Amino acid sequence: MTFNPMNRHQLCLSSPSAVTVWTIERSNQEHYLKAKSVKLPMEDGSFCNETDVVFPQSLPKDPIYGPVLPVSAIAGLVGEEAETFRPKDGLYALLHPTMHCWTPTSDLYVGCEEGHLLMISGENLKVTVLNKIEDGPPRVGRNFVSPVTMAYQKGGVLASGIDGFVYSFLIKDTNYKVEDFLEVEGPVEHLMFSPSYRMLLIQTDKGSIYIYTFDEEPTFEKLLAACDGKFQATDFITPGNEYCMTLTQSGEVCVWGIEDGACVSRIYLNIPATVLACSPSSLSAAVGTEDGFVHFLDIQDVESPHSVHTAYLSESPVQHLLYDQRGMYLLVGTSEGHVFVINAKPSSLFQILGFIEVGKGILQISTVSPLETDVVEVMVLSPLPETGRTRLEIFTLPKILPQVSASFADERGRLRDAFIHKFVYEIEHALSSAVLNFQSNRIYGFCNQVPYICSYLLPEKEHSGICILKSYQKVQSKQYGPGMLSLSPHGLWLITIAKCGILCIRDIHTLETFVQCRSHSHQGHGIQSVRISMDGQSILVNGKDDSTLVNLRWRQFGGNLANEILEYSQQLSTYLKNTMDEENDYLSVAKKDSLDLGSEPEHAINENVRLSVDSLQEELVKVDNTAEIPWIQQKSQEAIKNEVKLFSNKRKEIKRGIKALAKTILDMMEENEAVDNIAKLEQQEFGLDLEELERLHDESEEEVAKIRKDAEMQNLAKRYLAELIKEECWNSMAVKGRALKCFHIPCVVENFPMKERTDEELKELKRVVQQKKIEAECLKLQKEIVEVQSAITLVKKHHEEEDEEEEEDGTTKDTNLPNYLLGSLSTDFRVHTSLLSSQLELHSREEKINQIILLKDIIYKVKTAFNSEFDAAYKQKEIEIARVKENNVRIQEIVLDLELEESIWQPEFEDCEKPERTLIVESTEITAQRHINPWQKAKTELLVTREMERLLLSRGPNTRRRALMDMMGGVLEVKKEDILRMVIPQPAFMSKPDALWSEEERKQFKAYEKKVKELNEERDKYRKSLETEMKKLQNSIQESTQNFDEHLKRLFERRVRAEMVVSQEELKINNLVFSLMLDEEISSREAFLNNYLARKQEEKSQTTEAIRKSREDLDMYKEHYDNLLAEDKVLDRSFKKEFSEIPSHQVDILYKLFKRRPRIHKQKVHSDTTSLVPFGERPGSGKLNKDAFAQLMKAMDDLDSINNMPEGLDPSVWEHFCMTRRAKVENEQKVKQKAAGLIEMVAFLQRRTEDDEKVQHEIEKVFHELILLQEDKVKFQLNLTIQILLKQGQVELENFQLLLDYSDAILINKNIIEDLNSVIRTQGQKKVASMMESKEIHKGIFQIEWEHKKMEMEMEDLNQKAWDIQMLFFSRDRQKYLNEPNYETLIAIQIGIMEQTIAVLDKTHKKNVENCKKLLKKLRRCSNQKDVANYTLSCNLREELVAVSERKDICNAVGSTLTCEKIAKERYENMMQHQKLTKISKEQAEQISILQAEVERLRMKTFPALVQM
Repeated sequence: MTFNPMNRHQLCLSSPSAVTVWTIERSNQEHYLKAKSVKLPMEDGSFCNETDVVFPQSLPKDPIYGPVLPVSAIAGLVGEEAETFRPKDGLYALLHPTMHCWTPTSDLYVGCEEGHLLMISGENLKVTVLNKIEDGPPRVGRNFVSPVTMAYQKGGVLASGIDGFVYSFLIKDTNYKVEDFLEVEGPVEHLMFSPSYRMLLIQTDKGSIYIYTFDEEPTFEKLLAACDGKFQATDFITPGNEYCMTLTQSGEVCVWGIEDGACVSRIYLNIPATVLACSPSSLSAAVGTEDGFVHFLDIQDVESPHSVHTAYLSESPVQHLLYDQRGMYLLVGTSEGHVFVINAKPSSLFQILGFIEVGKGILQISTVSPLETDVVEVMVLSPLPETGRTRLEIFTLPKILPQVSASFADERGRLRDAFIHKFVYEIEHALSSAVLNFQSNRIYGFCNQVPYICSYLLPEKEHSGICILKSYQKVQSKQYGPGMLSLSPHGLWLITIAKCGILCIRDIHTLETFVQCRSHSHQGHGIQSVRISMDGQSILVNGKDDSTLVNLRWRQFGGNLANEILEYSQQLSTYLKNTMDEENDYLSVAKKDSLDLGSEPEHAINENVRLSVDSLQEELVKVDNTAEIPWIQQKSQEAIKNEVKLFSNKRKEIKRGIKALAKTILDMMEENEAVDNIAKLEQQEFGLDLEELERLHDESEEEVAKIRKDAEMQNLAKRYLAELIKEECWNSMAVKGRALKCFHIPCVVENFPMKERTDEELKELKRVVQQKKIEAECLKLQKEIVEVQSAITLVKKHHEEEDEEEEEDGTTKDTNLPNYLLGSLSTDFRVHTSLLSSQLELHSREEKINQIILLKDIIYKVKTAFNSEFDAAYKQKEIEIARVKENNVRIQEIVLDLELEESIWQPEFEDCEKPERTLIVESTEITAQRHINPWQKAKTELLVTREMERLLLSRGPNTRRRALMDMMGGVLEVKKEDILRMVIPQPAFMSKPDALWSEEERKQFKAYEKKVKELNEERDKYRKSLETEMKKLQNSIQESTQNFDEHLKRLFERRVRAEMVVSQEELKINNLVFSLMLDEEISSREAFLNNYLARKQEEKSQTTEAIRKSREDLDMYKEHYDNLLAEDKVLDRSFKKEFSEIPSHQVDILYKLFKRRPRIHKQKVHSDTTSLVPFGERPGSGKLNKDAFAQLMKAMDDLDSINNMPEGLDPSVWEHFCMTRRAKVENEQKVKQKAAGLIEMVAFLQRRTEDDEKVQHEIEKVFHELILLQEDKVKFQLNLTIQILLKQGQVELENFQLLLDYSDAILINKNIIEDLNSVIRTQGQKKVASMMESKEIHKGIFQIEWEHKKMEMEMEDLNQKAWDIQMLFFSRDRQKYLNEPNYETLIAIQIGIMEQTIAVLDKTHKKNVENCKKLLKKLRRCSNQKDVANYTLSCNLREELVAVSERKDICNAVGSTLTCEKIAKERYENMMQHQKLTKISKEQAEQISILQAEVERLRMKTFPALVQM
């Protein structure tokens, strides 16, 4: 939010979604804030044309379907949300503002996230998207997306992005150009100019602050440096009394002064860092990263630290870095459970000596390196999450390890457990931290789940395997959350930190806390790490999430505590002095050489390099391009190469043996294939590696189980979906959807799938039918009443009969409307439509809903009627198919007898005719092989065996059947059907030549020929009869199926007509539903307009009240102004009267001096400042006006000096003159201020009047919109949409000169017009006669009704007057007002009495408050005395506790039984006395409460009553 520098009554508020300009209007002491929102463009910079939601002007007019309403009315919104409603299609993504700034012309520049720059006019808030001009090539590597902050300057703005650059936008008209202005180290968050615009303040996202000065030579200075994020690790630079180092996650290393906390220097590694440690033996430090690197820094010159070496250990992140107390080794712990041992001396090029494998997720590494020993004890703590235990691994690193590292480690760099004396221990509960004491015989651990600190004794004897440690000492820690332990440099202090943020220092022997300090809050998750200096005087505490680093100092540091650690510090410094000097000298030489060569530090080192200074320097600055492989992988690769060289011959021999064995097995497998099945072995029996086979089998089983499970889940999902579809489209259908096909014609007829009507639908239908019947009966009775009345009035009876007949005919015509008025052909399906209302009478909402229900019932009946016809046809087709099957059986027999090759036509139902078949899966449809379980397979084989046995038993010896087959061909009687298969056997002699036949044989041959001829004749007759029968059967099948096809064609036409009827009824339903929806939309629009009108009327009352109040304030203010103006004129006129005693020439001189005013010199602004400041002179504020008035009064003091007094004037007169002139000047200033305020109030009143007129205009607009809406509603209710059936045809016209606009035309039948004209003529004659008779009667009726109404109105007036007289309320106040002559005096007296009473009460209240304050002070003094006494008693209590414990021991030793009985008796007496006193105090408290209530009652009785007058 920013104020307009040129107009303090205007301010701008921007957010990521909107820009709002507020205008502050003032009327005397009242301020009125008015907001106007800026319409922002879309994301692409274009503007969307939004229509007015409340009063849209561009809606089309639809004369057919009714009025077109706004979207809010269609949505049914009637409240305030309708004013801002937008459909989804009408919502567009707008620009997102980020920052804005004002211009001297009161315009706004707004920067957006999308990169656009907007200019907003301050007068009309019109938005202009400025065009960017690209002059030079695009900036490579820049990430400027949107301006984060902006500051205006002459000719443009300064803007910053997220890429660390400050850009200058040079703006001209609607174009702007971007130029680089300044580069900062990080993203800029804020820009601000000084009031003189000579300096620019820049703030980065880290919190660093810079100042850019605009001079002839611009300067850029850093005022404040901030760190990048929270500290990951901290440590003291040896010896720890001057500097410390910090590390952030982004790799920023800072050196800080301990005394003043100033940042001495920083170095950016630009890598994700994790841990930091400073070496005790040299001025170097190590930084661990997430990539597995360890960077070594030279910190001899704290103002310019630099990296001297990098070691790439492994690919896993470095989690722990720790130097031992003497700085011999650097221990590096990774997340994979590797602890690397590195030579900490720079002279060894930080040689990697090897690694030890421990448990994953190392929690802490602790070292013990006493000065008098030659070894370093290392303890590593790691968790065992699966068992809930903790593992401790302790090993020893000898001092001579760098010289014998090759023998201590294997080829892969792993240190051998036997050489480093590695022992493994386990603790039965989880620890979050553990340290090893300096005697290496005890471990101190911080429990993870419970707040306890435990100590564990290490066994003196060596062991193998895992040793379980039991807690030796347990002390409750009053710190919650997982904690960390660390030892002081001399090993006598145990430092504990935890999530609570409290640091405790305990004695290592007793574990008692002797120092405690809360350095961080628990809300920031407490303390992350702690470091203590070598002399113990400084403790560095790093917060976990609060980004705070605290340096703790001792208030009093002396005695044994200080002597012990200071003595150890001096010993350690003396011990490390020579080593530190040597290593620092080496670092200095290496730094100098590296500066001379200008090279980078190495990334990998050769382990076999000699330790000469020259070669070390060369290796230090040498670049190795093969250092991308981690050290552990390099060692592994080297070991593999050596193993390959060593065992190459053995490998070749093994390969040859494997090949020979494989060949033998292949030969055996080929031999196995050639043997019988009984002797053949299985394929898996040739596998040599049975374990591998079993593993592969298990893997395949797991994969099969996984695939089977996935397939089952997919099948389950498909079955669920199929069940849903089946339930929706099949089970829920009372009439299933099916089709019928013709036998010979490609024609398909489908039925109507129908759901069962619900109970609610049937109940609603029953109600509507009942209502329609009642209405029909009522209409019939009304017509009978009218007929009886007309029969009495008519003279002739035959006329009555004719009228009755005509009316009856008319009723029959009304009940049986023609199809073109009914709007559908539903009567063709014998559907009863007499209950339907005429389409010309559907005006009300209830009638339309009832009509929809009846139309749905008609559709249901039409579909039901057609479905019944469809079911009959379906049954007929079933009969036809059965008949065809019967005939085909006989035709098949004939075809077989005649041995014809004809195919028999067999009709079948298809799937569309029997859709239920699609829900059943046949076994023939399954193409995949069925999966059979072993038990199913065994069961099937057993059933097949039993069936074969049964068949063999049934096929036993049957001599009777065999004899029948041999003698008579298997039949006892020759049938007619078998004549075609009969064959006369030839005589045996026919095999001989004819010449050798005998006479008897020739006779047999003639008989044989005769029989053959007779048999052929019988065959021909029978064949012809069969062919005739087959044609007859085929013709009957053809005829019956063709008849069915003809019937199905007629059913298809019926189906088309049914669809036409259903579509017609659905069209009527849709028209009715549309009219209902439009009616609801109109009602919603009307309700919204009424609500909007009510809100505007309320707003109108508020604006009217504001105008009234503003006018009253203006009148009062104008009255004060007129009084001041009159006083000013009186002072001017009475001047000469006041000084009438002095001579006239002196009066004239004094009058000139009276009119004289001092000149106030304005401060001249420098030209260079004027050229820089873009806003020029700004409007004055109240403070500036006060300052100007003070300057004027100061100048008046100069005019009032005795030096300016005219000659010969009395000093007393001059003093009086000065006082009068000063009063005149003060009065003039008041008049000026009042005049300025009066102008503001007049303008304020004018704006309120304009707002009132605007609201009044909107109210009139709403009234006009309501009138139009009501007119449209009436038109919509009267202009009904009806459905008419028209016959298709063509009409030829001679001349085409016709009017084609039929918007107001009505389509009717010619016969209706003629019949109607005849009826009108006859009825018109009757009506003229009846009108003449009823004319006179109506006159009398109207006169009598008028007199009756007049008398009723008079009666109502009299009753109302009587009621008003009865209900007239006349209170005592009104009686007193009428009876009391001096009513106002009486009221004034009562008010005075009440004011006196209030004053007395106020005085009493103040006195009580003073008494309470005195009492409070007294109680505080008593409280302080009690605190002192409590402290004295607490001190005495300790001594008494000691005495009690001594006496208790004596008592236990001497005679505890008697003492206990005596104490018990005394306690019992004390308890009885305490109960008695408690009872007495309760009774007294009840009496006191009763007395207090009585006192309160008496006080309230005498309390003055303030009765409302």
